[in-house]
Amino acid sequence: MPHPNRFLDTDRLIVGDIYTSTEALDNLVVLCDEFGSRFGGTEGERRAAEFFKAKMEEYGLSNVHWEPVEYVGWIRGEAKLEIVDPIQKTIPCISLPHSPPASLEATILDLGDGAPDEFERQAAEIPGRIVMVNSVVRPLGTKRWIHRGEKYGRSLMAGAAGFLFVNHYPGYGPATGGIGHDGEGLIPGFSVAHEDGAFLRRLVQRHGEVRLRLTSTDQCQPMTSWNIIGDLPGTEHPEEMVVLGCHYDGHDIAQGADDPASGAVSVLEAARMLARYAPDLPRTVRFVLWGIEEIGLIGSRAYVRVHAGELSRIRFYLNMDSAGSTTNKRDVVLNEWPELAPLFSGWNEEMGHGFVVGQSVMAFSDHFPFFLAGVPTGGMQSAEPPAGRGYGHTRYDTVDKVDLKSLREASGLAARLALRIAHEDAWPVARRSKETVQALLETPEYQEEQEYRERLDEFYRKARQD
Repeated sequence: MPHPNRFLDTDRLIVGDIYTSTEALDNLVVLCDEFGSRFGGTEGERRAAEFFKAKMEEYGLSNVHWEPVEYVGWIRGEAKLEIVDPIQKTIPCISLPHSPPASLEATILDLGDGAPDEFERQAAEIPGRIVMVNSVVRPLGTKRWIHRGEKYGRSLMAGAAGFLFVNHYPGYGPATGGIGHDGEGLIPGFSVAHEDGAFLRRLVQRHGEVRLRLTSTDQCQPMTSWNIIGDLPGTEHPEEMVVLGCHYDGHDIAQGADDPASGAVSVLEAARMLARYAPDLPRTVRFVLWGIEEIGLIGSRAYVRVHAGELSRIRFYLNMDSAGSTTNKRDVVLNEWPELAPLFSGWNEEMGHGFVVGQSVMAFSDHFPFFLAGVPTGGMQSAEPPAGRGYGHTRYDTVDKVDLKSLREASGLAARLALRIAHEDAWPVARRSKETVQALLETPEYQEEQEYRERLDEFYRKARQD
């Protein structure tokens, strides 16, 4: 027997408006076609921040403001990859964010999917070589996400001279993504298309040794970004908050329409709906658009530091990164909060929606700083993780890849969930202690990753001293 819907009238208004409006898609088109990638340090990023602030004010939110975030940014220069032996050929390529300027010749070492075990197995072969790995995020035999940055970090610590990242999806060109540690990369990192990576791999198989020349003129420099914040103040318990957030920066080679803008405009549309049809919520709903996620979760990390004193007032943070994607489902993945699963499952029945409630944690989106601080968190994403990004982080992540139906689904679900979280008096969880969070991460998979991160921190510390 389905749960009776206490919010049926409001649900009908929200869903009816969303499904008879093109506002979310209109906003997406402006963000991507007018402002481009919104990559950190670009004019498009600044104009996007102004756009979000103006829209929040137009939709009737309160306390609308931006919070500046200082960081080390990166400016793309020219990049060139040449095969110098056994043949002479130039391969189309891009450098990866926070790659230093390059002038390097070295031979390739192909480590396939870049699993940690493969780095250990071939450790003696890595020094002085250009390590080539593909973009598969779950190499065969691993139980966790092996991020591009980890593959780069393991190459660096093992003594590699350079890093070559191969998109494992055919037809999408080179895939980009940050490789820096606190805004710094120590060896050049380049990316090539699947087809060119396959060509290089065949050359290695036939000739045994392939020598490359990498040159680039990238720069790092201090920059400022912004988190954009707006509130729908609570009427009974305004100090308690529900937070909906998504980053708005894409990578400089693409529009970033799916990742992240489909989620950013869905946050905005949820704000429009709640401000219009549920303006008197008992608890505050805060809407945040994060800056600089793509090169290190910089905006959300800054927020957690600056707002440390009010984190205990957040009853739930819903991360909307890429939530309106056509390639992912609109499920709710809780970050190991089993006490919340019955509540969300009940709302699913009440709304007649059909989403799956999952449980997992990964460290590569804006929920993670909140998770580490003990805040109850979750995200709108597929409960079954995809094999990779598809056209995300490539030049083909464009507006035509996102459809209005997916934006409507994401916006409507976000607004209806926030409505229920804000009204729920018997909230079953509270902020975790640091010790409890650490205990949750005491898994073999996370311990392996944590041990790698500690070694990388120490490696950079020594490198900076030297």
